Amino acid sequence: MSRDFSRRRLLATGAGVTLGGAVAAGAPSAYGAAPDTASSLAAVPEEKRSLDELYEAALAEGGKLVLYQGGDVDGQAAGVRTAFGSRFPGIDLTVVVDYSKYHDVRVDNQLATGTLVPDVVQLQTLQDFTRWKRQGRLLRYKPAGFSKVHKGFRDPDGAWTALMVIAFSFMYDIQAAGANAPKTPLDLVDPRWKGAIASSYPHDDDAVLYLFSLYQRTYGWDWVADFAAQQPQFARGSHTPGAAVNGKQKIIGVGGAGSAVSTSTTVKWVAPVGHPFMAWGQRAAILKQAANPTAAKLYLNWALSEERQKASFNGWSVRTDVVPNASLKPVWENPDAHLEGFPRFMEDRAAIERLKQTFALYFGEVKGDPTPGWLGLHPGR
Repeated sequence: MSRDFSRRRLLATGAGVTLGGAVAAGAPSAYGAAPDTASSLAAVPEEKRSLDELYEAALAEGGKLVLYQGGDVDGQAAGVRTAFGSRFPGIDLTVVVDYSKYHDVRVDNQLATGTLVPDVVQLQTLQDFTRWKRQGRLLRYKPAGFSKVHKGFRDPDGAWTALMVIAFSFMYDIQAAGANAPKTPLDLVDPRWKGAIASSYPHDDDAVLYLFSLYQRTYGWDWVADFAAQQPQFARGSHTPGAAVNGKQKIIGVGGAGSAVSTSTTVKWVAPVGHPFMAWGQRAAILKQAANPTAAKLYLNWALSEERQKASFNGWSVRTDVVPNASLKPVWENPDAHLEGFPRFMEDRAAIERLKQTFALYFGEVKGDPTPGWLGLHPGR
């Protein structure tokens, strides 16, 4: 099996990006912001105020907060809106859900035109946080509990911190799959599943792209060709595989989020042992020019609190001192999750573009409108 996109090649190209990033760190940003330098990175203390104290300060600030959240459909923010609104009545929270790859360039354009809307950005595009930090665009801030966050999930200077763990793999309809349900990604190319698979486009979502790159590196390009021969139903949005399986349209879904400790009796999400899936910490940061920085700090402290971390839907926390589900070991202890690989992968944009176009040769071009709709330049304003 061909392994053109080998681990060695990806690491080699990633090294070039690291070098380029180091050079860029000392240069002025594209939009004129002062980059962070060694002299400007004095120690930032961890927040000592309680949530209630921050809440009162946020109300005095004006009681508004705008969050740009990466996601597939607006409904994915319903839980945050309800929980935050219940805990902090009087704070006018606006959550705008869109693909992270649109939110990041939207923020860049707003910064370039002096029309910034969000206070907090919470995105899948991990490379943007390292870039924005170099450009001096992020407020260095350490919410309460920051020191307990796994070191791979936080910037040492407090420019950003991950607030949740998200993982992508495959899932299946328990009843429809029966005793022959797929156990590993290798089982997905069994001819019995031809026409029974829904998948999000790997060349439309970088996290799904990383998942498919792990499959390719592990099983070869022949696996990719065999998967294409299964005639999967591709769609935009990482929620679509789960929607197709839950809606009984397909038996198997590939490239979607889920929980390895779910108690669902209808759909099983698989974190295969000894085979790849992928996970990452969804990063969040306060923009230095945020109109509501105190409310933004309240949000980060709340999201990182033990109460919220214990409520993690997939049993994983970003904190080392919080175990949402005792039956599940921390995600950073699971080598099958390839936790450290995704941030490196996201930094090498040239390699990602080549890989996207290669998968397009196998699966065809991405089709369809973005699932959140077309939100324009200044949603949430």
